[in-house]
Amino acid sequence: MKTEHETYDLILKVANEDERIRAVYIHGSRANPNVEKDKYSDYDIVFVVTEINSFIGDKDWLDSFGDIAFVFESFRSENMFFGKEINDLSRFYAWCMLFKDGSRIDLLAEIKDEAMKSRFTSNKRTVILLDKDGCLPKNIPLNDEDIFIEKPTEEKYTACCTGFWWFLNDVAKAIARDQLPNAKEIFDSTIRPTLNQMIDWHIGKNFSISAGKRGRYFKEYLTEDFYALYEKTYSDSSYSNFWNAIFSGCELFSKIASEVGDYFNFAYDKRGEANIMDYLTKVSFTTRLL
Repeated sequence: MKTEHETYDLILKVANEDERIRAVYIHGSRANPNVEKDKYSDYDIVFVVTEINSFIGDKDWLDSFGDIAFVFESFRSENMFFGKEINDLSRFYAWCMLFKDGSRIDLLAEIKDEAMKSRFTSNKRTVILLDKDGCLPKNIPLNDEDIFIEKPTEEKYTACCTGFWWFLNDVAKAIARDQLPNAKEIFDSTIRPTLNQMIDWHIGKNFSISAGKRGRYFKEYLTEDFYALYEKTYSDSSYSNFWNAIFSGCELFSKIASEVGDYFNFAYDKRGEANIMDYLTKVSFTTRLL
């Protein structure tokens, strides 16, 4: 696998030799000095280009980066998946490349006008690698303020709590109907996000840290007991094990939500929790052997 230095040299070589590429910058974890990198860390690269179509029409230029195992053209795939043009491919395009040595480059090409309004060019973790025309804005000193956990309002806290408990009855109904895919989808798309949000608030407290995307640093910041409960929220296809996972999630949410409520002086609806738990217990008793 190429070293980070070798990868940057290769990226800049490609950019310097192609007049269509006017600037290069990097964002994401490799642009953040506060994030520990490893061999699995992607290179999130952006090329600011004069136009897009020629890059799409002839893909041989991608071979300059190395021995490619797989390419995912994300914006094109998104358009095809939804059956309509939700991304203007003449303004930006992406090639996510996995190489046979295990490294990965996620390469976004965008025209200059698009780059000027891109969230990445104003990102405090963006590093400019090349700017032939001086077109990119000057870097803001690197820091993580824009990804720190945000302090909750009481309205957001209440919405998170009610969402967690309410949608559990939909999970229970899906299990009772022997609709495993439906039950799993509801749990992962509605229950887990509210649980994760409450964990973020529990971790944040002084709101000068980040828990990372999709719970990346939960293991680092949660106590061993809390993280052990979180691990138990994952189950296999057994309904009995799924119920155990659900009740582990309920126990964890109750403890953390109560703590967060006390910390911010927000009211936590213990009565509502008790009523939902009573309902879940009754449904689980009749469905564990499905």
